[in-house]
Amino acid sequence: MDRSLNADVIQPHHLNDRIKQWRNWSGFWLIGLCNNFAYVVMLSAAQDILTEQESKNTTVLNTSSSVLATEFKDVRTGNSSRYDCNSLSTAAVLLADILPTLVIKLSAPLVIHKVPYGFRVLFCVVMATASFVIVSLSSTVWMSIIGVIFASTSAGLGELSFLALTVFYSRDVLGAWGSGTGGAGVLGALLYSGLTQVGLSPQVTLLIMLTIPFTMLISYFFLLVPPPSFPQWKHGESDNSIETSEERERLMVECQEEQETSSQGFSFNVTEDRRSGLLTLTEKFHIIKVLIPFVSALGLVYYAEYFINQGLMELLYFRNFFLTHAEQYRWYQTLYQVGVFISRSSLCCMKIRKLWILALLQVLNAVLVLLEVYYQFLPNAWLVFVIIFYEGLLGGTAYVNTFYFISKETEDRQREFAMAAASVGDSLGIALAAVTAFPVHKYFCSL
Repeated sequence: MDRSLNADVIQPHHLNDRIKQWRNWSGFWLIGLCNNFAYVVMLSAAQDILTEQESKNTTVLNTSSSVLATEFKDVRTGNSSRYDCNSLSTAAVLLADILPTLVIKLSAPLVIHKVPYGFRVLFCVVMATASFVIVSLSSTVWMSIIGVIFASTSAGLGELSFLALTVFYSRDVLGAWGSGTGGAGVLGALLYSGLTQVGLSPQVTLLIMLTIPFTMLISYFFLLVPPPSFPQWKHGESDNSIETSEERERLMVECQEEQETSSQGFSFNVTEDRRSGLLTLTEKFHIIKVLIPFVSALGLVYYAEYFINQGLMELLYFRNFFLTHAEQYRWYQTLYQVGVFISRSSLCCMKIRKLWILALLQVLNAVLVLLEVYYQFLPNAWLVFVIIFYEGLLGGTAYVNTFYFISKETEDRQREFAMAAASVGDSLGIALAAVTAFPVHKYFCSL
């Protein structure tokens, strides 16, 4: 009889936990989707609007991913290059686009803890909404570029904030965030293409897409279940303060254990101000130093990845293939995004700790593509499709596993800052890839 009574008591408790877990997982998936979705759709719309504005200009903005790409014309007047090149590499607009995100990720982690998460989310929503509105109303190229910058700012601040936010929840929400960001590239491009394909103008489509920032607000403020330790609406330096005597005792025990035993993984050796929960500037720089292996591996993966995407992919043109140059490029981008989505959703199935292996494989991938561009030894685009899909798999796997193991191997007190600081890795790699792609593009197009 007692056993039956206990079952009646425990069952609702487990059901409540399952509901919370599902809400948090769904919330982070939608937040990841919304964080990159505005960026993807806004850039896709920029391509159409700029085509109307600059009908005489053969270089336009297009994307099927979260970067700027170039829409290829089927006929190139006066282009004698064997690669059917654009006059300007896609790396030019990529560099202009990634710089705002890079600046934010380099500077914000040192001071962003003073801003409550709710205000950060509101700022990201405002910036994403502004990017939609600016691009839809733009009449000049520079106005559309401003819209791109707004979207980049929103995505950059959102990424470092939401990665830091995951430390307050169970670790499986990292998989949800990664899957959502991967899904943004595929779903965003498909939804935009579908709405414009049925006859809606880019301007009307953008107005419809204004529901996406609203979805982020709903997901954050109403779908997520904030844990008791989450400082969502607290203010000032007391946000991270330890309020209960139990927590103070727990921290004192942890400090003693750290002094008596050597820790595995990250070894921060931080004991000062432990009770207050605050990190000093010296401690933050020490954490950054320990994060260098993770950030370097992730940056190298993204460097090789975007060197392919923005420096070489537009040069992978097979003239005797049934798809035009533009169609080949679109399928490259689509398969890349599918690979990213699958791998960013794989955290529940497999985990890879040796991130340098992924970096090495991606570098070898870039070397293979570079050799193909120069020697053109592959018979058709089908093999390139496989290579590009594989590239997306490597990039997405490196992203989710980097932040999973940072979350797993850092202490509670350092985890929030470590997650935000490590987010600079991918953006730094992308920026360096854009710089490298300029001379490479110029060289091949001069052949």
